[in-house]
Amino acid sequence: MRGGVLGRLSTVRTVLWWPASRRGRRRLVQGAMLGCVLALAPATWMHATADGRLRTAADVPARDVAVVFGAGLWKGRPTPYLAHRLDTAAALYRDGRVKVVLVTGDNGRVEYDEPDAMRAYLRERGVPDGRIVSDFAGFDTWDSCVRAKKIFGVERAVLVTQGFHIRRAVALCQAAGVDSYGVGVDERRDSVWYYGAVRELVAAGKAAADTAFTPDPTFLGGQETGVAEALASAG
Repeated sequence: MRGGVLGRLSTVRTVLWWPASRRGRRRLVQGAMLGCVLALAPATWMHATADGRLRTAADVPARDVAVVFGAGLWKGRPTPYLAHRLDTAAALYRDGRVKVVLVTGDNGRVEYDEPDAMRAYLRERGVPDGRIVSDFAGFDTWDSCVRAKKIFGVERAVLVTQGFHIRRAVALCQAAGVDSYGVGVDERRDSVWYYGAVRELVAAGKAAADTAFTPDPTFLGGQETGVAEALASAG
């Protein structure tokens, strides 16, 4: 009986690669702890960078530009999550906290045009067409932040996105040279919210790499004057 128990324990150790020596076990535990620290480091960096820069729509400092990140279309219209971002941006404009809204999203193929759908939605909610600027190559958060700075000349901005994404947006735009405050849109805790929250844990690693290596966006292109012209028309 004893031999049978010891045999099963030996089998479990072999399957789990559990070291037989105390020194080996200690090294395994230390390695696991180090792995956890490294895995959590990007998320920790994002939280530290964004601390003090998260606001509500009611108390965010006034800035010339609001940047709204794309969040998908459904039958050519903004998804509910994107619509909530745009509702918040429209409210910021009506309250005089921003003068221009830069909508940044994916237009990588003809039949899918986030920025134009975002523009149409904002117009329906009272934002003048001349105060909306479209970035058609905002394929991810880093691309949107870099292009806001290098292509559209945005120095300071209010960023608008969901709460689970806002820290990454602020951290990346700060790294790209855009002095940013973030407004996180509240959402009910549905399956989409949980998916987004889990996705952020993975996206944090890419965000840290983007900040460290500062790659060019998927499409950079030449400078555009849309934001400057919209601000000039706003006086």
